[in-house]
Amino acid sequence: MFAAKNFFLASGVSAPSFVEYLVVAGGAGGGKGSFGGGGGGAGGYRTAASFSVTAGTPLTVTIGAGGAGATSTGAKGVNGSDSVFSSITSAGGGGGGSGSSTFATGADGGSGGGGNGSLGTPQAGGAASPSGQGNAGGSGIASGIGENAGGGGGGASAVGQNATSASISGNGGNGLASSISGSSVTYGGGGGGGNEVAGTTGTGGSGGGGAGGAVSAAGTAGTANLGGGGGGGGGNGAAGGSGRVIIRYADTFAAATSTTGSPTITVAGGYRVYNWTASGSITF
Repeated sequence: MFAAKNFFLASGVSAPSFVEYLVVAGGAGGGKGSFGGGGGGAGGYRTAASFSVTAGTPLTVTIGAGGAGATSTGAKGVNGSDSVFSSITSAGGGGGGSGSSTFATGADGGSGGGGNGSLGTPQAGGAASPSGQGNAGGSGIASGIGENAGGGGGGASAVGQNATSASISGNGGNGLASSISGSSVTYGGGGGGGNEVAGTTGTGGSGGGGAGGAVSAAGTAGTANLGGGGGGGGGNGAAGGSGRVIIRYADTFAAATSTTGSPTITVAGGYRVYNWTASGSITF
C-alpha cells in the first residue's frame, strides 16, 4: 500500500520530506579602468535548513555563470547570472563601475558592484538587491589630478570597502563559510577595486573574489563555482566566478531516484550530499 502511494521507495527506505540547501549565484565582472575600475559584486548567497520536497517531482538546478569583465568604459562589468534550486533563486552579482560618466557607479545585484574612481567625485557602489543575499559595493574616489581608485565589490558577509585615497582602492567584501558539503568552504567574495596608478589595488574578498589591477593591468578573475566577483581593472575588468548549488539530508533516507548535471554525490557524517557545478535536476 505504501509503495503505491510513494510513501516508500522500492528499497523500503522513505524519501526525504525536507532538504537543506545552499544556492550561490554567479559573481559579476569588474569595471574597466582608466580611472580605476570598481570590483564586481559577489553572487547572491541563500541557505536554509528545511526546504520541502515531494517524491516523484523533478527539481531544477541552475548554475549561474560569472559575468564578463568590462573591456570598454562604455559599459559596466556584466552582472552575474542567477542560480536556482527549485523555487529558490539567488541573484547574480552587480557589475563594477567603469570610467565614464554614464557607467561609473556600481550595478545592483546579489551583492553590489564597486564604484569607479572617476569624474573628480566619489562614485557610489551598487546596492544588494534583492536584500538579504549579500552586501553593497564600495565607492570609488578621485583626486582630479590623474590618480583614481575603484571601490570593492560587496561580498556575502561584508560590504565592499570604499577607496580610501586616490591611490588606495577598496577591498572586496568577504564571503560566508558553509559546511553543507562536508567541509568548510567560503563562498561569495567581492572583487577588489582597480587603480589608475601604481598604487595599492583592492584585494579580493575571501570566498573567491578577484584582486584589482593597476595602471593598464586587468583585474583577477573570481574563482569558478564560488560566486566571487571579478577584480576591477587599471585596464580591463576581470570576469566573475560561476555559482554552485548544494543540497543535503540525513542518510537514513533513500538516495535520489535520478539526477542530471553530474552532481558530486557523497555520503558522510550522517548526510547524503548532492553538489552541482553544472545545471541539472534531481528527483526523489
